[in-house]
Amino acid sequence: MKLKPFLKLKGKNNLAKQHFISILKMYKFLIYISYSYGFPIGKPIYEELKQRNYEVKWFVDTTEAKQHNPFAANTLDTVEEVLAYEPHIVLTAANVVPDFFPGLKVQIFHGFNAEKRNFRKGHFRIRGFFDLYCTQGPSTTSIFKEKQKEHPHFDVIETGWSKMDAMFPIPEKEGNQRNTILIASTFTKKLSLAFDEELFNKIKILSEKGTFKFMQILHPKLPDDIKSKWKSLQGENFQYHDTTDIIPLMHQADIMLSDTSSVIQEFLLQRKPVVTFRHNIPQDHIINVNEVSKIEEALSYALSYPAKKISLISKYISNIHPYDDGHSSARIVDASILFLHKDKSYLKNKPINFARKWKVRRKLGYFTFKSFVRPFTLPKNKEI
Repeated sequence: MKLKPFLKLKGKNNLAKQHFISILKMYKFLIYISYSYGFPIGKPIYEELKQRNYEVKWFVDTTEAKQHNPFAANTLDTVEEVLAYEPHIVLTAANVVPDFFPGLKVQIFHGFNAEKRNFRKGHFRIRGFFDLYCTQGPSTTSIFKEKQKEHPHFDVIETGWSKMDAMFPIPEKEGNQRNTILIASTFTKKLSLAFDEELFNKIKILSEKGTFKFMQILHPKLPDDIKSKWKSLQGENFQYHDTTDIIPLMHQADIMLSDTSSVIQEFLLQRKPVVTFRHNIPQDHIINVNEVSKIEEALSYALSYPAKKISLISKYISNIHPYDDGHSSARIVDASILFLHKDKSYLKNKPINFARKWKVRRKLGYFTFKSFVRPFTLPKNKEI
């Protein structure tokens, strides 16, 4: 099922009507994240909910994210506060969500499928916590639909990914010169370019040479000593950015140099080339190199915007995230409300999952036997 944003729908039996009815009610949302890179995912949804005058709170379950929380004033600090808040819908940019939290559990994802490993062990693993998956595009929708047949305790609605709302519309670049390269890396040591000494030295030489201008972002979970090492390259042609708000940097960059990071897919939505260093699963739409000696040549080739690569990128985009209207957050909210009221008797109970549920309780320091195995349903005629 694909979902258009309410503001573009017409007709009497659609989500526009659903939204009109819903504004008479005060829905309560909780945005649940684990790491600071989740804030740019939740932010556009937060803004959408505030615009609709719905109630919305945040919950953050790691120290790292709490230290970088721009929404601290509107964050629930304890499990007890969440239970007292009683959200109708919990939007989750994390792999798991506490099963004992009230409300409909909705997965909104913390990234694209980075293709780091077998999909059964990564992006598409069904952990048994969610009632609804709001998928990013056909490539993920189709697989989650297959998974749904094996695990009939959840449903799937294609909405696009909220983080990409800020990507569109893509601003026009001033001038014709192309020489700005955004370097981005994953945190997995065996896949991350950030740990490669030879590549580091090559980038150092290229930045001193001045042919290219580099900007760099590193994954928040990388070790501090690795971050400090790359920061030492700071200069006229190398700028290090300690931020999770990376879309403005993507807009500025002409191409990207990365490894096997999911940020590659985000950057590609601009129809700009990407050079990867030892990608785990290289594909035709990217320019992959395995030797540092080939890096400079590959960067120059990418900056020429080869027509064949741009065509392949466009085809790839239509499969992973065909939405360029900037309204994926609206679709997620509409899908969640629609599913909140839907008769879900066709769904099976969520699995028992003793081990995973125990890990969630241990992480939060909150132990209870309560566990919601059925998806929360709010009757349409019930007053809020």
